[in-house]
Amino acid sequence: MVKMPEYLYVIFLSLLAGAAMPMGALLARLDLLHPALLEQKSRLFIVAFGGGALVSAVALVLVPEGAGKLSPLTAAVCFGAGGVFFYYLDRVLSRLESSAGQLVAMLSDFIPEAIALGTAFAVGESTGLVLALLMILQNLPEGFNAYEELEESVHLSPIKILVAFSGLAVVGPVSALTGYFVLAESHRFVAGLMLFASAGILYLVFQDVAPESKAKSSGFPAVGAVAGFLLGLIGNMLIMS
Repeated sequence: MVKMPEYLYVIFLSLLAGAAMPMGALLARLDLLHPALLEQKSRLFIVAFGGGALVSAVALVLVPEGAGKLSPLTAAVCFGAGGVFFYYLDRVLSRLESSAGQLVAMLSDFIPEAIALGTAFAVGESTGLVLALLMILQNLPEGFNAYEELEESVHLSPIKILVAFSGLAVVGPVSALTGYFVLAESHRFVAGLMLFASAGILYLVFQDVAPESKAKSSGFPAVGAVAGFLLGLIGNMLIMS
């Protein structure tokens, strides 16, 4: 039996993780067409779940992996630069009257995680498969949140937005192959990229995601954030075991 080349396995896993974004967007489209499918509390739960998943990616994957390969000073510079960059990016988006915070947050953790997936396979680490699973489970609610946010703010047809999300899935294989073939030995650069993205994700979660998940007289959406973080915790424990 012919064994599949490892780089094809990397392409498959990263594409599967990327496909979760348009799948989440499609679910959001169905929800908008048939509002009775989900209650308002359930929608807020999904928003909060995506936020919790993003925070878990920062706390359990990106920051530990990044900080563990850099000096404290370099780590602080990379993280601080990410926070400043995303602050100004958010200001630019606000001036353009763009509500793309969820989309930016989604790509901010997807790209460095896809790169990390590629580098993990390149150097023979066993974390690649679990990382791909974690990315899939993160991208589904994040795609849902980002679609609903974009449909409210951009003058594009739903079909065009769904096609654009499908195009974003290709970012996964491109990033993963970059990690596999180009950055496998550039450990410090990948670590710095993870910390840079981490700061951006935290900024965008507290600026855009957390306020959107707030519901009066209900703690149910906040449970979504806890559940999202729990997802990341389980994934991290599987990676470390």
